Amino acid sequence: MNITIRPRRLRNSEALRRLTHETRVSAESLVYPLFAVEGSGIVSAIESMPGQYRYSPDEICAKAADCIAAGVDKLLLFGVPKHKDGEGSGAWDDDGVTQNALRSLKANFPKLLLIADVCLCEYTAHGHCGAIKNGELDNDATLELLGRTAVSLAKAGADIVAPSAMCDGQIAAVRAALDAEGFSRIPVMSYAVKYASAFYGPFRTAAASAPKFGGRGTYQMDYGNSREALKEAALDVSEGADILMVKPALAYMDVIAKVKAASNLPLAAYSVSGEYSMIKAAAKAAYGDEYALMLETAAGVYRAGADILISYFAPELANAVRRGDL
Repeated sequence: MNITIRPRRLRNSEALRRLTHETRVSAESLVYPLFAVEGSGIVSAIESMPGQYRYSPDEICAKAADCIAAGVDKLLLFGVPKHKDGEGSGAWDDDGVTQNALRSLKANFPKLLLIADVCLCEYTAHGHCGAIKNGELDNDATLELLGRTAVSLAKAGADIVAPSAMCDGQIAAVRAALDAEGFSRIPVMSYAVKYASAFYGPFRTAAASAPKFGGRGTYQMDYGNSREALKEAALDVSEGADILMVKPALAYMDVIAKVKAASNLPLAAYSVSGEYSMIKAAAKAAYGDEYALMLETAAGVYRAGADILISYFAPELANAVRRGDL
């Protein structure tokens, strides 16, 4: 009797599926972004990002407690000041909105890992990521301002600083500024591969940071390029980056995989506001199941090679990990 052996799928049971699951996610690798605003008693809904809020420094701790309870103990902070100017001076104000949020969080939760975004777009009246000269971003003038900002955030309690302005030389400038002020042990998470993306729209509404003129394509990356991503990542590694990041995530899975293969540094992927809001909108319109879409997209980011996932779904994902769904 001839017997033909055919490959079989492992589909006997849910327990077997979990045993043989190739992509495993840990809540330890999740980072939750938070928006801090000036004032007190403020919990302000972000209309472009259903379920997300802006918090004053006294209210942000309650949200942090919720994150910790879910299993997420790493936060990425963005500041939304009341007043903006041409230089973005609120970014390095030691009494600034992000600095006060950092101090409040550290005082209440000393073991939280706090990552502070280092950019000027939320603080400038024009909405660009640095100093402007003759209508364009002045790269070299911006480097000094990014260094000042990183030092101020480190003094306020940031455990990691994350330069995101996509200026040439920003990692070296931030590293030098930190070292000069005695913060040589503060790691730098580099937004090494940051595309000029339409997926940032809801964030720009949340942070009131949309450019007032032009766009950011002159310093952020062209979404058609992937070889450039390897160049940008390599430059940041050479300047002293400790962690690399690809942003956005969903449309750039191939880039995540390429950067992961080219570097031995930890790799973060930022699942940005547009990705989050797109899932929320699809679920609201009954075009898909929110929970299932959240799980599938997160698994895809890790499968592509990310070690760290920055996501507005981080608490929900941590709960999914605890339930064994991811």
